[in-house]
Amino acid sequence: MTTTLTQRYITATTKNLGAASESDVRDELEGSIADAIDARVEQGIERADAERTVLTELGDPALLAAGYADRSLHLIGPRHYLTWLRLLGILLATVPPITFIGAALVESFSNDSIGEIIAAGVTMGLSVAVHVAFWVTVLFAVLERLGATTRGRWNVDRLRDYPRSNVDRASSVASLAGLTLLAVAVCWDSFAGFARLDAEPIAILNPDLWPWAISGLFTLIAAQAVLAVRILTVDRWTARMAIVNTILAILFISLIATLLGRGELINPELVLAAIDAGASMDIVRVLALVAGLATVGFASWSIAIGWRGTANSTNR
Repeated sequence: MTTTLTQRYITATTKNLGAASESDVRDELEGSIADAIDARVEQGIERADAERTVLTELGDPALLAAGYADRSLHLIGPRHYLTWLRLLGILLATVPPITFIGAALVESFSNDSIGEIIAAGVTMGLSVAVHVAFWVTVLFAVLERLGATTRGRWNVDRLRDYPRSNVDRASSVASLAGLTLLAVAVCWDSFAGFARLDAEPIAILNPDLWPWAISGLFTLIAAQAVLAVRILTVDRWTARMAIVNTILAILFISLIATLLGRGELINPELVLAAIDAGASMDIVRVLALVAGLATVGFASWSIAIGWRGTANSTNR
């Protein structure tokens, strides 16, 4: 038994639909296609040619089925695209450079060649950049699919009366992600070790920083995370929030700068092993200086965001 083009087309369209809607869609398509073919036959077109024309105009069955199922055929749609783009830009501008500095610092402990130190940093930075881009995109692709199946279609009744936001939500989300990565990295370094010495794991941070200095660091991270969540919740910057943000940033700078200045941030065993292996102390000092400047730069960026948001709120 041979099947007509129409039957094959309808089967291709409905095969991926749920059982609840398959029969309704099949009945609807059979009726609309038959009517369209009859209209063309009445115009003097052969039925076979009319059938091919109608089905061609309907287009790809998979595309038609996606329309019936209200299923996204794009990875990230316009609802999430700008947030994805902004967040990805912020993360790519911050996480790979930090990784580059960390990887270069670790490599300097066992290698005295500037070229190999830079190559190790660049390789690790590029790897992290690829992972950041991939996983952020996967996250937003999942959000796109969840939104397509749970939110329903928008209508004017969903409009709310609220003041214009002065918050860059992507920056706040990136801040939370960065704080989480920092906390995880500190814990991982302490318990698993990022560096290797004689094939044994060794911490980069000085173990003597536990419990007080590390506890202070985690307190600052937690306070900054709470502030970021609060900003996202109220969707506005205020002068009080900007002041708290500034104080936290200054305390963070002070803590890291003090530890760097006293030479207490890096594990002494790692430094001694690097010197024994022939590493130059100048490289260690330069990397420590770069780490300090990076700390100041990121903290200043955080302060600037807070006061810019407050200024925008005042001007509206």
